[in-house]
Amino acid sequence: QGSQIKQIPTKYSQGESTKFLVLTVVSILCIVGVLLASTVVYCLRHRSHHKLKEKLTNLGTDSGGDATATYQELCRQRMSVKPSVDRPEPISSRINSVSSQFSDGGPAISPSGRGSISSWSEEPAHSNMDISTGHMILSYMEDHLKNKDRLAKEWEALCAYQAEPNATTTGLKNGNAKKNRSTAVVAYDHSRITLKVENSQGNSDYINASPVMDHDPRNPAYIATQGPLPSTVADFWQMVWENGCVVIVMLTPLVENGVKQCYHYWPDEGSNLYHIYEVNLVSEHIWCDDFLVRSFYLKNMQTNETRTVTQFHFLTWLNQNVPETSRTLLDFRRKVNKCYRGRSCPIIVHCSDGAGRTGTYILIDMVLNRMAKGAKEIDIAATLEHLRDQRPGMVQTKDQFEFALTTVAEEVNVILKALPQ
Repeated sequence: QGSQIKQIPTKYSQGESTKFLVLTVVSILCIVGVLLASTVVYCLRHRSHHKLKEKLTNLGTDSGGDATATYQELCRQRMSVKPSVDRPEPISSRINSVSSQFSDGGPAISPSGRGSISSWSEEPAHSNMDISTGHMILSYMEDHLKNKDRLAKEWEALCAYQAEPNATTTGLKNGNAKKNRSTAVVAYDHSRITLKVENSQGNSDYINASPVMDHDPRNPAYIATQGPLPSTVADFWQMVWENGCVVIVMLTPLVENGVKQCYHYWPDEGSNLYHIYEVNLVSEHIWCDDFLVRSFYLKNMQTNETRTVTQFHFLTWLNQNVPETSRTLLDFRRKVNKCYRGRSCPIIVHCSDGAGRTGTYILIDMVLNRMAKGAKEIDIAATLEHLRDQRPGMVQTKDQFEFALTTVAEEVNVILKALPQ
């Protein structure tokens, strides 16, 4: 009957409503439980991270076992997330990771890996160069580049230039001669980096490296040096440590046409001990086809102090040659300087012999830095003579000198476009 049919769904509706209510309550309780568990896990991880960060701030001063344990813990954490060699990390993610490592103050202790490539500015850094000075300098550069005879004569005069004094007695002594890659490029007696003998592996103060001053004769802006040999790797890291350096610019591939240009002076993974200096590879990031960035923890095993060192490695600049484009090197230089900004220690720059490519890079960087500080007159030839007063053979070919002019002119042009007209 019709009255009976109507009563049947009423009974079932009441039962289903009760079940639905129970399920809803259970679901809400499950969601609340998950949220509480997530909150507890997040708080514990945040607290652990905060404690580790506090310990890291004291790594440089705490010489006890706690500092060593914290350092090892950090290195283990870093290497545990290092991608497998057989399954390389996608380049896009490596680029994002490296972009987050460097801020205006240099490399971060614990990068998040969530940065964006846009954090590296493609535009030049803020410059104090005024428009009239910029146009004057640009006109001077263009005249040099167009007038090949003038350029050739200027290079001829530079080749005839002799630094005074120019003695290299110490570097050519019997015990030191084997530490030089080339007898043509040896640090001057009056302008060389000296190591502390008591900390030296070979009880010698010699390394084929030269301090390069700009405007301040007391504080070198750069250290120009050769690529380490197997016998001088410990000396190289001792120099890095004793001069407080945090940035290394490497301008050569390890091997070129079957010829070794530089010894592999860092570990591919984990850590290596070079005399009393432990070097731990923290990260290696391919930025583009032309260069990559490596980050190291450098530890003095005598004092238990640690330091972060960043190496910028330009891969495609061959010996006695120039990069394919100025733009690539300028992009590389901006990234180096963004990492270095605010530091007072010298930048270590090396190629193979520490003169040709090293001198070209330092010449470009020094001239552009002077212009950024508002210099009214720029004489690149005179600046090169100033470099050669401090290390022999800086900028070895006319092509390298012309490339320096071209690169400076290109950067000036970019700066002028960025200035308010």
